Amino acid sequence: MNETAITPEVVEQHGLSPAEYEKIVTIMGREPNLTELGVFSVMWSEHCSYKSSRVHLKRLPTRGPRVIVPPGENAGVVDIGDDWCVAFKVESHNHPSFIEPFQGAATGVGGILRDVFTMGARPVAAMNSLRFGPLDHPKHGNRNRSILKGCVEGIGHYGNCFGVPTIGGEVVFDESYSLNPLVNAFALGIVRKDQIFFGKASGVGNPVMYVGAKTGRDGIHGATMASAEFDDEALEKRPTVQVGDPFLEKLLLEACLEAMRSGAIEGIQDMGAAGLTSSSVEMAARAGTGLELDLTLVPQRETGMTAYEMMLSESQERMLIVARKGREKEVVEIFNKWDLDAVVIGKVVEGDRLKIMHNGVLEADLPVMALTDEAPKYERPMADSKLQIPDPRSEDKFGIWNLESEFDANAALRKLLASPNIASKHWVYEQYDTMVRTNTAVLPGADAAVIRVKETRRAIAMCLDGPGRFVGVNPKEGAKLAVAEAARNVVCVGAKPIAVTNCLNFASPERPEVMRSFSDVIDGMAEACEMFETPVVSGNVSFYNETEGRGILPTPTIGMVGLIDDTRKLITQGFKNEGDVIALLGMTGDDLSVSEFAYSVGGISTDEMISYGRVPAIDLAAERKLQDALLAMADAELLNSAHDCSEGGLAVAIAESCFSSLNREAVGATIELSSEGLSAESLLFGESPSRVVVSFAPENLDAIAKIAKDVPFTVIGTVSDDVFNVSIDGVAKIGEPVAELEAIWESSLAAKLG
Repeated sequence: MNETAITPEVVEQHGLSPAEYEKIVTIMGREPNLTELGVFSVMWSEHCSYKSSRVHLKRLPTRGPRVIVPPGENAGVVDIGDDWCVAFKVESHNHPSFIEPFQGAATGVGGILRDVFTMGARPVAAMNSLRFGPLDHPKHGNRNRSILKGCVEGIGHYGNCFGVPTIGGEVVFDESYSLNPLVNAFALGIVRKDQIFFGKASGVGNPVMYVGAKTGRDGIHGATMASAEFDDEALEKRPTVQVGDPFLEKLLLEACLEAMRSGAIEGIQDMGAAGLTSSSVEMAARAGTGLELDLTLVPQRETGMTAYEMMLSESQERMLIVARKGREKEVVEIFNKWDLDAVVIGKVVEGDRLKIMHNGVLEADLPVMALTDEAPKYERPMADSKLQIPDPRSEDKFGIWNLESEFDANAALRKLLASPNIASKHWVYEQYDTMVRTNTAVLPGADAAVIRVKETRRAIAMCLDGPGRFVGVNPKEGAKLAVAEAARNVVCVGAKPIAVTNCLNFASPERPEVMRSFSDVIDGMAEACEMFETPVVSGNVSFYNETEGRGILPTPTIGMVGLIDDTRKLITQGFKNEGDVIALLGMTGDDLSVSEFAYSVGGISTDEMISYGRVPAIDLAAERKLQDALLAMADAELLNSAHDCSEGGLAVAIAESCFSSLNREAVGATIELSSEGLSAESLLFGESPSRVVVSFAPENLDAIAKIAKDVPFTVIGTVSDDVFNVSIDGVAKIGEPVAELEAIWESSLAAKLG
């Protein structure tokens, strides 16, 4: 065995506390050697063991009539009818993307694609949720721009070369993400119900096979690195970032799917975080078996690699397969045909031991279940944030409430459309192939993206949403708002929400206020998911997102998936015909204090919002009624457009509906609003939830009003020529040529990026 001495310094370097190390010694009945310590350190890391979050995650709803595979596998799987299923998941690659933006983001895409096709599903769509610091930040602006450019380039490179369309997502800017970028990658694949595979090492005597790329030293301790905050030495951690090869992954996909169809595979697992360690341990733990591995047989691209290095390497494009005994040669031939290594490196055995040999020496002998079930499980201390103060309206420092009644709405609208959080993200998604495989029905830039299911009339809608400011002010209510907005976005394209995946991004769990916000987010998500009947089928927790002592906003990213039974009933957000009626579903309230208007026009910082802001109240039952009514209108084919009201409020939503017109020429709108006691800025730019702007032919008004009888419904105007006009109580407030507004919206982000 490895003779390196295990000192307190070595234990600390592996991210283990003294108490955790003592628990390992008790479990083992002896001191571990270096390889064994390395295996424990990655399996017990926050990234792999969820030791701070497991006690809370169990409160999420995970079951439902459509759920085929709940959380616990590589990806969740949901039934969409006619024996077809979708497998999907979202995961973070935040820490690697800060250290090395291009490779960090690229390998995030590669990892999530493998999670999906490991289930037997062919990936058909990818999305990403990206968050960066302000591009004009006085201290970190250059670095923030560099991280953004690197991440977008890496995502485009991997997805485009692999051949999966990147069809949606979000890009958000806030000071809390300076030097703390969030890169959350989502993938969705399609699989027949009888062709789903699982990551289990079943069948004593079955051979264990290593397939795919050769193992190198890249990515060693990547899981441990993802379980710690950053400091001045963060960039020295570049060796812990993996290097990806999308062309090789494409070969791996085709080889894996062919091997699965052959019937020669019993179980399969991606070598993701913690590489060969996590894949072997998790497969054995799920099946209740043991494994014997001989690392001498592992294909290597570097010389002199130790057992420690091979077990902890996170080299990309690799899989661990349990083949059916006697069919190893068949699997090898399939992978060799695709120019990939496929080697038997061990076997499934009875018992509960993972035994690792290298060059004839037993390098590790470990209890499998202790690496998973006996990982630390902490109920971390929780404390309310010291910053949150109830209602801000009496606070003098909250100057937004002192705006003059006759403020310039035209100037405010232009400023909002130029805001990086609202401006067109065309610069980003033009770098992605959005149409490869020709299934894309709704392109990036809409409320939700849509992929057709070939050979059927069905389509799948999907979106990513995470209102970090709302959650920062009120974690529970903010989480409800996040789930509601995600559901509303898929409904806006005519899809019924069916399931959720989530990526929960937070600062250090060792801070009591962070754990309080995490717990509250779980409760808010659970309540909203139950209301919308959207179980959580997969996901990821990312803690320690902080640099130099500053943490990110608590940011739950919600990946909502919806089902469209007939693609002919798709809805898009752009106005279509001059003379169409424009109406608002939902009610507008006085909801400015935590808004893009407060930030961009009022000059209120995010920190001030967290200290003094008040998130909009949401009635989940009323939201569900609104979504059901909208779906009924879509099913009856009564609508020409639908668009969610969110960032920037009603005025921005209507302007975006003008920009998104399918017509070649600019389409305008003439809007007449009643103040009903609200200020002009609240009416135009407040961010009240549960609102959708719709347009339809005048002859459909009565039918739509009948469907909307139980939800707020107000006719507010008509689609007009090429000018956007808004009046309130008969007084003109906005009058702008749509072409000029669109030019501002389209060019602002690109201009900031140079």
